[in-house]
Amino acid sequence: MSQQQSVTEDKPANPLVQSLVPLIVDAGIPIASYYVLSDGFGFGTVAALGWSSVVPALRTVWSLVRSRAVNGLALLILVVNVVGLATSVVAGDARLMMAKDSAVSSTVGIAILLSLRSRRPLMTAGLKPWVTKGSPAGNAAWDRLLASSERFRRAERRFSAIWGGALLTECVLKVIGAYTLPVHTMVWLGTVLTVVAILLAMVIAGGGSAEPMEKMIKAEIEREVGTASDTEETARPAAAAANAAPGAAVGSAD
Repeated sequence: MSQQQSVTEDKPANPLVQSLVPLIVDAGIPIASYYVLSDGFGFGTVAALGWSSVVPALRTVWSLVRSRAVNGLALLILVVNVVGLATSVVAGDARLMMAKDSAVSSTVGIAILLSLRSRRPLMTAGLKPWVTKGSPAGNAAWDRLLASSERFRRAERRFSAIWGGALLTECVLKVIGAYTLPVHTMVWLGTVLTVVAILLAMVIAGGGSAEPMEKMIKAEIEREVGTASDTEETARPAAAAANAAPGAAVGSAD
């Protein structure tokens, strides 16, 4: 294997891809597939919800088989869809159906906010590879800051709080719109609210949490490199003195 091939294989994955893939697979595909099946192919609500549950169901089973751990977001989406299926069986009101579509945002938003009390908020999985750039030095700096810096931990929790609040606010607005605005208006306005909520969360959470954390990570890496350099410089005279000592002793004896 050539040196160039080795470098290519050792190159870490793109942090943007690492951040977005779980969200796209676990949330984006089920939501998009529901609308494609119901609006594009004329599936009924129950059938569309059922088929849109396939991806999170497979992800949940695969995570359990592969690592004996459950993918939290995939399981969450699956539970929401199952609840949606049960609701669809007993509901025939168009407005209730539209309000029900916001269940994913509300459930995920509430789960994110509740996770703030845990050691690892839900949005950290996407935040960490973004601010560390996926590098070993960045990951090590993240771990050190997480253990020693309250400011860093507050920024981590703030990131999840912003996303959870944005998703929950979007849900509330969509439910209000479903019962106060014409149904044909909410068909497109609901999508607009979702896009706006995501964009606002990205901008606010990025500027208020991700960027400061990225700067702290960079400063921590530079500090660690400086400390290592100082240690090396201090060790050199001592090593030189130790190497010279035997020769000095022999000269003294002569």
